[in-house]
Amino acid sequence: MQKDALMSFAPVPHQFDKIADFSLDPSVSIPEAVLERAALLLVDTLGVAAGAASLDVSRIAREFAVDFHGASSDKHSATLLFDGRRCARPGAAWALATQIDNLDGHDGYNPTKGHIGCALVPALFAYAEQSLDLTGRQALTALAVGYEIAARAGVALHATTADYHTSGAWNALGVATLGAHLRRQTPEVLRQAMGIAEYHGPRSQMMREIANPTMLHDGSGMGALVGISSLIQAERGFIGAPAITVEGADVTHIWGDLGQDWTLLRNYIKPYPICRWAHGALEGVRVLMVEHAVTGPEIETLEVATFAESAALYSGLPTTTSEAQYSLGFALASLLVHGRIGPEHITGAGLRNADVAKIHARITVREEPRHSARFPAGRWSDVTAILRDGRRLSSGDVNARGGPEAPMPEADIRAKLDAMAGHVLSAGRISALWDMKERLLQPNTLFSELTALVTRAPDQ
Repeated sequence: MQKDALMSFAPVPHQFDKIADFSLDPSVSIPEAVLERAALLLVDTLGVAAGAASLDVSRIAREFAVDFHGASSDKHSATLLFDGRRCARPGAAWALATQIDNLDGHDGYNPTKGHIGCALVPALFAYAEQSLDLTGRQALTALAVGYEIAARAGVALHATTADYHTSGAWNALGVATLGAHLRRQTPEVLRQAMGIAEYHGPRSQMMREIANPTMLHDGSGMGALVGISSLIQAERGFIGAPAITVEGADVTHIWGDLGQDWTLLRNYIKPYPICRWAHGALEGVRVLMVEHAVTGPEIETLEVATFAESAALYSGLPTTTSEAQYSLGFALASLLVHGRIGPEHITGAGLRNADVAKIHARITVREEPRHSARFPAGRWSDVTAILRDGRRLSSGDVNARGGPEAPMPEADIRAKLDAMAGHVLSAGRISALWDMKERLLQPNTLFSELTALVTRAPDQ
């Protein structure tokens, strides 16, 4: 979309009406497979949230929310998950989304080049606390609606702007829509909320964060805050400019299959709490470890060919968790040393592992044009290990695992829950959390049953 077009923007008649009909219908028909996937993504995201509870950034975020996001009454507040304290709803969603974002093990959707559940799950809990009669199926329906809106908003924004923005720039629209669905709002309120959310969404520069990894990560904390704040403002009469990514003529095709093509089914689940751009190469290393029994000490050098964005990941030996999550070489070396990557490997002593550092020094990375051409549809790489005995072993071209093109078995997703949350939650609490992916689908299960599992502080 050109600058002149933006200045003279006029909404396409009736385009928003169809989106509002889908978003606000309390009886919207959603396939059972979509609800089942929503339940799985929800539980997986909560596992990441639990695992991130002990991070320094999470403590800072929760304390900031409690100190500076006060609510005038309980009806405007929500409980901080895995903490138990309360603050205003926008602050609670911001703190939890920031917490999830900073462990970087949450789901994503390839065409958006980013993440949806990271902002929507915190918003769901912030909204739902005031609806004690909300059932699990109703909550999953609202979550699915939010995913579908956020996915298309993300694709639309990437298609109409030149800058590579963080996920908070567009998942804020999904957050506002999720709330409007739960709160039975009118189309006019939804329209204004979307307009406010798009206008105030953080158009932060993703590649700046990649080059200098920090606690800012993918902007989803601000996406959650902006989305909830935008809906609250719209409910009170605040007027926002129409959302270009929703009502513009050049994005009509992106919204045409809403309610027919369920993008939620194509959201990936990450095997590791590492930037998704590293996962193609990580899969290549996993293939060498599984098919050829390759171990770290055997490797003389490891050659990685990957897409441009992956090759641009942090190249140094990390000293912080943020740097570790955006470091391709460190992730590969950690997998070779530990056989997996959990929170303990990218925090504390895990950052100073001598064996990881030795292998990190033997890794070279280059861009491969054929892999770059497949981005963002896939996260392709190939890895070649030259062993000390002279053998040369290659993974061949591999895509990142966890999406529809290379699904993770459910047993691996269950194991991930243990890996993410096992250091903070008891085995019984983790099992109860896993069981909720089935219980939420039952007609009479209240969403508050899940809330009771995740609001109190960690067990250890």
